[in-house]
Amino acid sequence: MYPELFRIFNFPINTYGVLLALAFIAALLVAARLGARAGLPRERLFDLGLWMLLAAIVGSKLLLLWVEPMYAANPLRLFSLDFVRSGGVFYGGFIGAVIAGYVLVRRYKLPWWLTADAFAPGIALGQFFGRQGCFAAGCCWGKPTNLPWGCEFTEAGHAVTGVPLGIHLHPTQLYESFAALVIFLFLIWLHKRKKFSGQVILIYATLYAATRFTIEFFRDDPRGDIGGITSMTGLSTSQLIALTIGFLALVTLIVRWVYAARTAAGDDAMKHTKTARV
Repeated sequence: MYPELFRIFNFPINTYGVLLALAFIAALLVAARLGARAGLPRERLFDLGLWMLLAAIVGSKLLLLWVEPMYAANPLRLFSLDFVRSGGVFYGGFIGAVIAGYVLVRRYKLPWWLTADAFAPGIALGQFFGRQGCFAAGCCWGKPTNLPWGCEFTEAGHAVTGVPLGIHLHPTQLYESFAALVIFLFLIWLHKRKKFSGQVILIYATLYAATRFTIEFFRDDPRGDIGGITSMTGLSTSQLIALTIGFLALVTLIVRWVYAARTAAGDDAMKHTKTARV
């Protein structure tokens, strides 16, 4: 809708870039606050967050290179302004951030699950702002619709992303943005009430996987076809990744929940035994 906010001389300040920067800042501040409340060192969390940000950018670009034929067919586009300005693929960034985070958490000797729980709500909040940027730029558009909230994009958006003109489309960017906001609010509520470490990040991964899998059915922008898998299954790359991550997160969540419940039951039994002896 408004892909460009203003220009400084001849250099454009893009709405997407501004909102993406806001997303990273908001995510980092939320993670630092929740982590400090859990007893984690705030300085380490800021350092960890910045490295994870860099890994997320690299990961999102690498997956974009893999799924977008125009980049694979013409590697020189890697050095183009178009590639630098593109946001990349979220799941590539998420996987990159998790890998970097795991390595650095071990190096900094931080508790993995406790740290991951601190970052989970911030990730969801960052997605809220990030998808607002997608809507402003016109990327990640949806299929044609006659629903009253269908959106028609402008020439400015078409020039940047190639979004179709003259037709109302599902605002899939807003679907995901507001879904992420709901997930963020739920995770903030859950963080104070969690039963075990890892519950928040695992529920985030499960909820987002289900959300992304569903919204992908309404999207209509080109998203690649790795090895012909999309043509064979009818599922996008992000849907296949969502199925994998969602399944693994759900299984791990159940295992850790059962273990936590058994541990709590054992502790209660031990307390009752000691009380009876006294």
